[in-house]
Amino acid sequence: MASTKGSTTFFLLVSLLTIIQRPHLKCGAQEVIPIGAIFEVGTDEMQAAFRHAVAQFNRMNESANGRRYELQAFVDIISTADTVKLSRLICTQLSRGIFAILGVVSADSFSTIHSYTNTYHMPFFSPWFPEKVPVPTSGLMDYALSLRPEYHQAILDVIAYYGWKNIIYIYDSHDGLLRLQELYQRIKPGSNNILIEMVRRVENSREAIQFLQTLESIDRYGRKFVVLDCSASLASEIIIQHVKDVHLGRRNYHYLLSGLVMDDRWDERVKEYGAINITGFRIIDTERPTVQQFFRTWEALDPAIYPGAGKPFIPAQAALVYDAVTLVADTFNRMLKKKPDTFRSYLQRNKGDSLANASRALNCSRNAVWEQGDRIAKFARKQSDLEGLTGSLRFGEDGRRENFTLSVVEMTVNSDIVKIGQWSEQTRFQMVPAKYVRLPATPEFEKNRTYIVTTYMEEPYMMMRKTEGGEEFTGNDQFEGYCKDMMDLIAAKLGINYELRKVKDHRYGNENPNVTGGWDGIIGELIRREADMAVAALTINSGRERMVDFSKPFMDLGISIMIKKPVKKFPGVFSFMDPLSKEVWMCMTFAYLGVSIVLFVVSRFGGAEWKIEDSHVAFTPIAETLNADVDPQSSENSSQMLTNHFSVKNSLWFALGAFMQQGSDISPRSISGRMVGAVWWFFTLILISSYTANLAAFLTVERMVTPINSAEDLARQTQVEYGTLNSGTTLDFFKNSKFAVYSRMWEFMNSRKHVFVRTYDEGIRRVRQSKGKYALLIESPKNDYVNERYPCDTMKVGRNFDTKGFGVATPLGSPLREQINLAVLSLKESDDLARLTNKWWYDRGECANADKQETTQNELSLSNVAGIFYILIGGLVLALAVAFFEFLYWSRVDAKKNKISLTEAMKAKARISITGEFTHLHHNSTVS
Repeated sequence: MASTKGSTTFFLLVSLLTIIQRPHLKCGAQEVIPIGAIFEVGTDEMQAAFRHAVAQFNRMNESANGRRYELQAFVDIISTADTVKLSRLICTQLSRGIFAILGVVSADSFSTIHSYTNTYHMPFFSPWFPEKVPVPTSGLMDYALSLRPEYHQAILDVIAYYGWKNIIYIYDSHDGLLRLQELYQRIKPGSNNILIEMVRRVENSREAIQFLQTLESIDRYGRKFVVLDCSASLASEIIIQHVKDVHLGRRNYHYLLSGLVMDDRWDERVKEYGAINITGFRIIDTERPTVQQFFRTWEALDPAIYPGAGKPFIPAQAALVYDAVTLVADTFNRMLKKKPDTFRSYLQRNKGDSLANASRALNCSRNAVWEQGDRIAKFARKQSDLEGLTGSLRFGEDGRRENFTLSVVEMTVNSDIVKIGQWSEQTRFQMVPAKYVRLPATPEFEKNRTYIVTTYMEEPYMMMRKTEGGEEFTGNDQFEGYCKDMMDLIAAKLGINYELRKVKDHRYGNENPNVTGGWDGIIGELIRREADMAVAALTINSGRERMVDFSKPFMDLGISIMIKKPVKKFPGVFSFMDPLSKEVWMCMTFAYLGVSIVLFVVSRFGGAEWKIEDSHVAFTPIAETLNADVDPQSSENSSQMLTNHFSVKNSLWFALGAFMQQGSDISPRSISGRMVGAVWWFFTLILISSYTANLAAFLTVERMVTPINSAEDLARQTQVEYGTLNSGTTLDFFKNSKFAVYSRMWEFMNSRKHVFVRTYDEGIRRVRQSKGKYALLIESPKNDYVNERYPCDTMKVGRNFDTKGFGVATPLGSPLREQINLAVLSLKESDDLARLTNKWWYDRGECANADKQETTQNELSLSNVAGIFYILIGGLVLALAVAFFEFLYWSRVDAKKNKISLTEAMKAKARISITGEFTHLHHNSTVS
């Protein structure tokens, strides 16, 4: 606790400043209202805010009747929470005749001051209350007022807005634990419960980082939502240490700072690293004109006189102190406006007498109370339209803040602090359109230095340049490739010089706890800042993005399948049979024989096909002959002979001629015969047309039969082995995939360790030497490039498994990042990158004369032509049925005409159909 002498000295300093700033006032014309203030050591900004507020009031305040008065502050600074010493200091304050007291103390000291002020009815204005402030046991009024609002519900509403289910809670004081209990009590049961799964109290940033490292070892890649309940200084220190720790993730963390710490501009220290999502609350609305005016005066203060001032911002705690003085002054103003002589008996003109002696001071050894304490406390609680730096200053009967509004803000890697919503007790959380402000177009970067660019040697991205005529190249000239040309274009746009260096360990970069920084390869060199950027075929993924910054992708790609190009199948001697499968040819042969037999049968049983052959008489249909009155024994008809042209041979010939589309010298005359011919013609029309259409392709195109055409083909077989690099993003893709096909492929590869290769060159060589028994899972640009190189014996099949991109990498927070981003976008828009792709992939291709056409024509299977077989069979069955009905019909006609039974007529006709001989039918007899 500071001595009384020190306190008096500070009081004199405040008074002198007031007099200096108001030279137009005469000391003899002033009325003074004494107030007390108690601060703890290390609260310079709050003390400056208090002194500035008192000085501001003394310059500008004027009561309703035109009289001026000033506030006179008695300030004590304590460095201990010892109850005895603090009690003695409070009694000293009361003995000075103060009208109110303002205290900026810790929770340990608060209870002592609170007890004294309630006992002596002294109004007590505090920037904040500790949690769980006890209600006075006497049941009387609580004389304490807290300027900081309670917003536990705001914390829960923001958590609900983000959809967090599992929370990690870190706090630094007993108050933090009490706030956690309050949050638990406010969580309502239901389906959207919030689980606070981890709670830890920390004393410093080192303990917090150790706790986070423990969580990281349990779950490396899981998303972590951390509620950080601590002071602004400790919160900023924890986050700064977090982003500096290479073993901790970044973009999978999201901090919610529960205190009013976002008004402190400590975020500028984090922008250099800016890789963690941070959300918090602000109580100062910087867009209000009164706040902007205050910032101008606050920034103009001399830090030598007002330690902690002279900045373009003010912390929330200091703003609450300023508002406390504003509330005290407004309370006195309203009391004097209502009754000007309220304090007349307690005020005395300053005529050199001691103010303490003139006032009715309180004595801790007596039971007296401050007579005006009740009125001052009630006036302070009374509803008013007073606006402070932190918004509306209205209070409830319990002395807690009401009708306040908090701004919910975010700070992300690509933007400054932006407002995403606001919260009030009436409306709860409401989103507002975020006005993102891009970080300065770029933090200035040096142009007069040479930047180190690390790279990985891989065709065609980066290669050693071939010497010509013994010429030796040095520096960047010894490299060539797609990435080398792109880096030249980027450097030209940025106006910088660079030096290319090969990565030392010949790796792209994976987690490796055995090396400094926790990562090896290109990523490790960037983390350790051994290089300023990386230009290579470096895939952007979440693991790497957590450790370094990537530009926009300069090339899009995906995982693809490379196989050995199958040997082309040339047309053979019997290739004319290829358009139809063997089963179709076989079925077509049976169809031909079946049609011929059916045609023969229906012709035998159809009377229209039978003729009487005579040298003098033309052929006569058998139906007419049977009914004619002709004597077969007469000499005139002795040369007649009954014939049927559709014998077995003629039936086969008719069917063959129709099939070959050549026709025949005979054609069926019966209805059933013509039906057989019609369906056979239709059948041959479709089949021959299909055959002809397919024949040209099969005779002129060289076909390649590929055993693998997709990931599904690979997964469902074991004859063709497949693998990828033994480390990298492709391996991680299959290892972490939840898709059934890719999971099955990973199980296959993981059970056969020999399928993995160390480099792509090794994998490509294995594909070429495996005779089609090995497939390499490789990134699509590399696949396309290799397929264009001699000996032109590899090919890409199927579609890409995923979509990702290559990017230029820089260390976290590098000033080059934004400019590289803009350069890459500009190169894509101007087609410079497309030109480089053509240059290094296709213009230099070595397979330009190779036949690139892949035939996907397949032979016709039975399922393709089954319909015409159905029509053919249906037509044949129908023809047989018609022939049968014809047989019945003519048998009935014959039976009636010859007056014989139907059975005898059918037997006679059947005999004629089978033997080809006939006799006249007589009454009651059948001629054989």
